Amino acid sequence: MIGLDIGGTKTRGVRFEDGKAVADESAGSSNVQNVSREDAALNLADLFARIGGGQVSQVYAGAGGIDTDDDAAALAALIEPHVPGARITVVHDSRLLLAAGRASTGVAVIAGTGSAAWGRNADGDEARAGGWGYLLGDEGSGYWLGREAVRYSLRRMNQGLPVDRLTAALLASCGVDDPNRLISLFHSPDTGRRFWAQQARPVVETAAAGHPASLELLDRAGSDLAGLAAQALGKLGIAGPVILGGGLGMNVVPLQDAFRKHLAAAGITDVRVLDQEPVFGVLQLVSEQD
Repeated sequence: MIGLDIGGTKTRGVRFEDGKAVADESAGSSNVQNVSREDAALNLADLFARIGGGQVSQVYAGAGGIDTDDDAAALAALIEPHVPGARITVVHDSRLLLAAGRASTGVAVIAGTGSAAWGRNADGDEARAGGWGYLLGDEGSGYWLGREAVRYSLRRMNQGLPVDRLTAALLASCGVDDPNRLISLFHSPDTGRRFWAQQARPVVETAAAGHPASLELLDRAGSDLAGLAAQALGKLGIAGPVILGGGLGMNVVPLQDAFRKHLAAAGITDVRVLDQEPVFGVLQLVSEQD
């Protein structure tokens, strides 16, 4: 069996034999919301060349932006040539996260390149919140943090304020020497969602150095993500658990602290940070299949 976790930046694939991972590789994103269909196909070909395809009984894939059966079918069609005859299941990637958190019920929150929440209760009811994509939402995500860092820097420029630590780090990361250049760079066809999601790093690094505005951005991110979790919990009529994952969610402590703080203020206390990569949740999901 092969498990795939298809994010906005990369695709991770793990080949399992008898429940054990025997190959674990990553390639570029194969999410067609983030890259062209051609690039998605090339990245999948690269990945399967390294983890092996061919005689595989099943592929279980989680990807962002899987909102309809048509979305799932389109991705399955890209996977199928590498594993002819295999059973291919495609779900929203937040399902992998909940399973990787060793929970069958609760709400999973992704904070990565994008953001979304998905949950399930004991009756089998499902609920989602967010996951609208970067043009409509993705609050608390890497892209959101990068964009907000740009907006922060441009506001300071308009106010005639000097370049501060966050703006200086952002300019260095973007390879420009003046905040005014951020405007054209942001709208350039040479940058996109992944580039700006990578600009979350200057925010995280300057927050670690105690920069107040950067810490405030991480607090806002935690608040927005907590809001997504609370919406999903409310729809499901459950109190938890809430499992936080994604690159930011698993690695940025101030964001984790803010997430917990804002959920606690809403009376939600069973909050966990994912301790293994979401792709390993496919083992539980496969065991639950009919």
